[in-house]
Amino acid sequence: MPATNPRLALAVLATGMLMTVLDGSIVTVAMPAIQGDLGFTPAGLSWVVNAYLIAFGSLLLLAGRLGDLVGRKRMFLAGTGIFTAASLLAGVAASPAVLIAARFLQGVGSATASAVGLGILVTLFTEPRERARAIAVFSFTGAAGASLGQVLGGVLTDALAWNWIFFINLPIGVATVLVAVRALPADRAQGLGAGADVLGALLVTAGLMAGIYAVVKIEEYGAGSAHTLGFGALALALLAGFLIRQAKAANPLMPLRILRSRSVAGANAVQMLMVAALFSFQVLVALYLQKVLGYGAAGTGFAMLPAALVIGAVSLGVSAPLIARFGERNILVTGLVLLVGVLGLLARVPVHASYATDLLPVMLLAAGFGLALPALTALAMSGAEEADAGLASGLFNTTQQIGMAIGVAVLSTLAAARTESLTAAGEPEAQALTGGYHLAFGVGAGLLLLALAVALTVLRPRVSEETRQMTMAA
Repeated sequence: MPATNPRLALAVLATGMLMTVLDGSIVTVAMPAIQGDLGFTPAGLSWVVNAYLIAFGSLLLLAGRLGDLVGRKRMFLAGTGIFTAASLLAGVAASPAVLIAARFLQGVGSATASAVGLGILVTLFTEPRERARAIAVFSFTGAAGASLGQVLGGVLTDALAWNWIFFINLPIGVATVLVAVRALPADRAQGLGAGADVLGALLVTAGLMAGIYAVVKIEEYGAGSAHTLGFGALALALLAGFLIRQAKAANPLMPLRILRSRSVAGANAVQMLMVAALFSFQVLVALYLQKVLGYGAAGTGFAMLPAALVIGAVSLGVSAPLIARFGERNILVTGLVLLVGVLGLLARVPVHASYATDLLPVMLLAAGFGLALPALTALAMSGAEEADAGLASGLFNTTQQIGMAIGVAVLSTLAAARTESLTAAGEPEAQALTGGYHLAFGVGAGLLLLALAVALTVLRPRVSEETRQMTMAA
C-alpha cells in the first residue's frame, strides 16, 4: 500500500535518522559533566559511547534483513519505540551501570529503526529524480546531524544539565511513532520462512560485536595486544563462518548475490574509508578547539556550525540536480576531492590558529560531504533488488558504523601516541597535542585518497537519462 503522503513519510524517516545521528554526537560534549555527576572512572566513561556503538553496529545487518522478512514499517516503529524508552532511562540514570545499559538499549533501538530507513525510502520514491531528492534530504540528516548534535549538546549541557541531551528525544520519538503509524506504507513482508537463518544471524551478530569491541578498545589495550588480536581473530572467524553459511543455506540471512553488484560493493567500501577518515574532522577538530584553542562546549559547537550549514545547503539544494545531470560517481569523486582538501588543510593548522583564516575555510570545504554522501547512498541502493532493499540499507549502515569504529580506534590512537612522543621530547602541551592531531588528519587524508581510488576504479559512471537524451539530440 503506497504512502498517502510520500513527503510526510520522508519527513518521518529523516526525523528518525536525525535522532540516531544526534544521539551519536550529542553525548560527546556532555561527557565531562556525566563523569562528574555519576562518578565514572576514565575507563568506564568510554562505555557511554562504546555500549551504543557495539549494539548499533552489530545489529544493523540483522535488523535490515528482518525488515525484509517481517516488514520494514514494523521494524521502524519497534526501533523508534525502544530508542525513545531507552532515552528516558538514560535521562533518569543515577549510576554508571544504568546509563551504560540505557545506552546499549538506545543502540538496539537505533539499529532496528535506521537499518530499514533507506529500504522504505527507495520503495516510496521510484522515479530517479524524485528518489535523488529524497536521498539528498535523508543524507542531509546524517551529514549535518553530527555537527548539529555538538551544538545542541553544548547548549543543553551548559544551560540545563546533561540529562536533557536524552530527555529531548522523548517528544520527538513519541511524535515520530504517532505520525509513522499513518504516514509509512504497510509493506508486504516476505515472512520469516524466506530467510529465517538463525545460525547465520548468530554468527554475523556475534562477529560484528566482537570486531567492534576489539576496535573500540584498541586505545586502551594497544593494536598488538593479546586482547585486540584475540577478539579480532574471533571476529574474523565468526564472519568467515557467516559467509560460508550464507553460501550454503537454503534461505540465507544475507544472499551473497547482493555483493556481486559493483555499485553495492564499491559504494560500501568507499563509505567505510570515508567515514573512518572523517572521524578526525568530527571529533578531533572538536578536541583541538577545546584543548588547544580553549573553546568551551557551546563555543565548539557554534564554531563547527558553518560545516553543518554548508553540508545542509549542498545536500538539499544542489546535490540532486547535479547527480541527475552528471551521474552519481562523478559527484562522489568531486565531493571526495573537496574532503581531501579539508583534511589536508587541517594537517597544517597552527597552534595559535585564527578561526577566520585557518578554520572557516575548512568548515566551508566540508560541503564536499554534502555532495559525496547522497551520491554514495544512491549508488549503494541502486544495485539492490526491491526484495533486498532492507538488507542493502542495513549493510550500508553497517559499513558506516564499522568505518566510524575504525576511525575512532586508529586515528585517536595515532594522535595520542604522537602527542605522548612529542611531550616526552619536551614540547609544550599545546604543540604536542597539535602535532598529534596533524598526524591523524594526514592519515585521514590518505584514507580519503584511497576511497577516491576505489571510486574511480570500481564504480562505473552512470549517465542520467536527461544527459543521454541531450546527447542523442545533439
